[in-house]
Amino acid sequence: MFTVDEVAGEPDDRPAPVLAEPERARLADYVERFNARDFDTIRDMLADDVRLDLVNRLRASGRTGVGRYFHNYAGIHDWQLLPGLVDRHPAILVIDPDDSAGGPKYFILLEWAADRLVRIRDFRYARYTLDGAEIVTLRT
Repeated sequence: MFTVDEVAGEPDDRPAPVLAEPERARLADYVERFNARDFDTIRDMLADDVRLDLVNRLRASGRTGVGRYFHNYAGIHDWQLLPGLVDRHPAILVIDPDDSAGGPKYFILLEWAADRLVRIRDFRYARYTLDGAEIVTLRT
């Protein structure tokens, strides 16, 4: 089993982060657009050399390859996104809208360079990574 700190390659003895307003706004904007299924706008956020790691399932790179990832989410309805922290890392928490009392099912990590999304790490198929994790939902 991996923890988010191991995946991110960072020690776990750091103080809890306080997200700067631009980072908080960017995370909230991504979540809002994803929940609205506004995938064309999200595709416009992608850097030309963006990388996707759908952990335990798929890796893709480039705007075209990663752009297909959103098509898959458009075809399913078992998700709703919330901005949050997983082991103190900014993250997108994914809940099942039919089981919101059950808590997050998995999470997604994003990396940005300026206003471009350069990496997506989606743990949909590695849900065990939430076992024992510290999870905080951020208010928007």
